[in-house]
Amino acid sequence: MVDVFLAQTTHLVFAALWAGSVFYVAFVVLPLARDGAFNSTKPLEAVSSRLKLISRVSALALFVSGSHLAGTQYTAEGLFNTINGQLVLAMVALWLVFAAIVEIAAKRFESGLNGKKLREPAVEALPLYRVGAAVGVLLLVVGGAITSNAAALV
Repeated sequence: MVDVFLAQTTHLVFAALWAGSVFYVAFVVLPLARDGAFNSTKPLEAVSSRLKLISRVSALALFVSGSHLAGTQYTAEGLFNTINGQLVLAMVALWLVFAAIVEIAAKRFESGLNGKKLREPAVEALPLYRVGAAVGVLLLVVGGAITSNAAALV
């Protein structure tokens, strides 16, 4: 019982940290960079580097905690034949998409910053980060549906 509580708490904290970080970069940092609010690439390089670290650590924490939760709460049949199980599978797919989007967006952004440009990399990476932010919010919504057992309402 304690292990499930710890896994759920870990899962929630890292999901919120990851999704929130991507959302913040997509809707605060990159628009500022696009609009010329930075004089140097150094702060943007630091933001991108830290976001990648948060993303990778969160992806690992979510994999471990999510695997534990799925292993203790579902059978293989339950994953495919129940609404909550299908939501878990959807969450795994979204998790993979989210991780890929963040990695690709960070790579695009950093490659532009390596050319010592400020505005252009932000303009190019912004749409991808915004898609990532939307996927992150969707992940939190699906997680909320699972946690609150929204399937029981259907």
